[in-house]
Amino acid sequence: MTTGTLKPLKEKKSRKRKQAVVADEKSPLLPTKHEADGGFDEFDGASFSGAVFNLSTTIVGAGIMALPATMKVLGLVVGIAMIIFMAFLAEASIELLLRYSRTAKSVSYAGLMGDAFGKYGRMLIQLCVIVNNIGVLVVYMIIIGDVLSGTTSSGVHHAGVLEAWFGQHWWNGRFFVLLFTTLVVFAPLASLKRIDSLGYTSALSVALAIVFLVVTVGITVFKLINGTVLMPRLFPDVTDLTSFLNLFTVVPVLVTAYICHFNVHSIDNELEDNTQIKRVVRTALSLCSSVYVLTSIFGFLLFGDATLDDVLANFDTDLGIPYSSLLNDIVRVSYTAHLMLVFPIVFYPLRINLDGLLFPSARPLNSDNLRFASLSTGLIAVVFLGANFIPSIWDAFQFTGATAAVCIGFIFPAAIALRDRYGIATKRDKILCIFMIVLAVFSNAVAIYSDTYALFKKNPTQRE
Repeated sequence: MTTGTLKPLKEKKSRKRKQAVVADEKSPLLPTKHEADGGFDEFDGASFSGAVFNLSTTIVGAGIMALPATMKVLGLVVGIAMIIFMAFLAEASIELLLRYSRTAKSVSYAGLMGDAFGKYGRMLIQLCVIVNNIGVLVVYMIIIGDVLSGTTSSGVHHAGVLEAWFGQHWWNGRFFVLLFTTLVVFAPLASLKRIDSLGYTSALSVALAIVFLVVTVGITVFKLINGTVLMPRLFPDVTDLTSFLNLFTVVPVLVTAYICHFNVHSIDNELEDNTQIKRVVRTALSLCSSVYVLTSIFGFLLFGDATLDDVLANFDTDLGIPYSSLLNDIVRVSYTAHLMLVFPIVFYPLRINLDGLLFPSARPLNSDNLRFASLSTGLIAVVFLGANFIPSIWDAFQFTGATAAVCIGFIFPAAIALRDRYGIATKRDKILCIFMIVLAVFSNAVAIYSDTYALFKKNPTQRE
C-alpha cells in the first residue's frame, strides 16, 4: 500500500511546484531545479546531504564566536538550555514558513509575504534580507581582515596571522588581503547560479568549523587534565537590578543564532525530493546546535571570565600549553577559511532579494546574464568597500542586522500564521506566534537600548 502511493504523491508535489512557478507574484525570480539555468543543463535536483550542508553553513557564521561570552553572563546551565530552546523555536518558525508556502504554492519567502500582505509585505522582507545580509557579509570580511592582517584597537595593535608569519609588507596589508580574497574566493563562488553548486564548499566550511571545535576541545581537555581550568559558573550571578538587566543583553545573540530562513526556499526548490525539506531542516539544526553547545561549553571552560565577546580574539595570546602559537594559528586560520566559504551562501539570497526589489517584473535572474553579473559585481563592491572604510560596522550591525534578522526569523513567519489567509493555523500555532513576536520585539528593544546606552556612556569619556 505504501509503495503504491509513494510515487503518485511525489508526482503531485512536483506538479504543484511547477504550477507555483507559473504564478509570478508568488514565485518572484526563484527558479526551481528544472528551470535553474533556462533548461540548458541536466541538473536533476540537489542531494539531501548537499542541502543539509548548505543550510548548516547558512546558520553557522560569525555568531558562534559570541556564544562562549553568553555563558559568562548566563552560566553554563541556563546558557545551554537557551541554545537548545532557540533551536526548537527556529524549527517551529521554519515549519510555519514551509506549511504556508505549500498551501499558498509560493516558492520564495518574498512570494509568501506577498501572498499574505501584498506588494508591501514582499518588499519589506526583501529589504530586511538585504540589510541583514549586507551587514553579515561586511562583518565576515572585517573578521577575515582582522585575523589575517591584524587590527589596532584602543591604541593596541593585534598582529594578524600573515603579519606574524612574514612581518609587515604591502601584500599582507588589510586592503590587499581583502582584495585578493574577493577576487580569488568570493567572486568565483558568487558567480555560481545554483545554491546546490556550493554543496561541496559548504561541506568543507562545516568541516573547518568542526576543526575549530576539535582544537578548542583538545586544548580544554589538556588543561583540565593538568588542573589549570577553574570550575565554570553554572548559573547567572544576579546581585542587583543592573546585573539582572545585563542578562538580557545576550538575548539578541541567542535569538539570531539560527537565522537561516532566507535560504530555506532556495534549498527546498533545488531538492531532488522536496518532501525531504523538513528532515533537512531538522538535521541541519541538530548539527548546528551540537556545534553551538560544544563551542559554548569548551570555549567558556578554556577562558572562564576572561572570555571576550569574540572568543576568536582570545586565541592571540599564550594558552599555557605546548605548541600554543601553532594551535592559535590553526584555530584562527580554520575559522577564517570557514567564513570565506560561508560568504557565497549568504550572498546568494542577498542577490535574489535585491533583484526582486529592483526588478519585480523582470524574467528570472538566472536567465539574464548581464543583470546577474551587474548585481553580483555591484554587491561584492559594496561589501568590499564597507569592510575597508567602515571599521565600526559592529555598531551598525547591532542596530540594523540584528533587528532585520529577528524579523526574518520570527516576526514575519509569526505574522504570516496570524494573518492565516487559508485558515490552517491551530490555537497552539497562534499562541506560539504571539510568543515569538513578543520575544523578538523585546530582544530588539534590549539590543537597541543596551547599544545606545553604551554609546552615550562612551562618548562623554572620549570628550573628557
